[in-house]
Amino acid sequence: MSENKRLIWHEVAPQGAKAMFGIHHYLTTGTDLPEELIHLTFLRVSQINGCAHCIDLHTRDLLKTMSIDKIALVPVWAEVPHLFPAEYRAALAWAEEVTLVSETHASDEAYAAAAAAFGPKDLVDLTIAIAAMNAFNRLGAPFRLPVKAQA
Repeated sequence: MSENKRLIWHEVAPQGAKAMFGIHHYLTTGTDLPEELIHLTFLRVSQINGCAHCIDLHTRDLLKTMSIDKIALVPVWAEVPHLFPAEYRAALAWAEEVTLVSETHASDEAYAAAAAAFGPKDLVDLTIAIAAMNAFNRLGAPFRLPVKAQA
């Protein structure tokens, strides 16, 4: 089977990439959200969207601060609540709700739970993180960005 060569989106549209990476920079340096929580949210959103590049990247980011045992269970985090602090569980639940917004419609119940766990600015920043990762996934997956993982 031949492999189709896909565009490298950030080379084709460097100004668009600069704008996207500006949001990423804001999230990782300009918010009060813990960096580990941001990468955990990025990973969960990427898992839902099936972006191999982003799953690989954010798993590697999390390995710097989180055990592989916990990372392996992120897709089933709700079944192992003892592994994740309440703030992380709230972020993961909100990440799923917002990523699947066409199905969930960001329900009042989910919003209330997220708003109870995060102050107004942190909730907005978390939602920006979720939205940004959804946007990155919609570039990474269609253009098949490479992964570092080797056979």
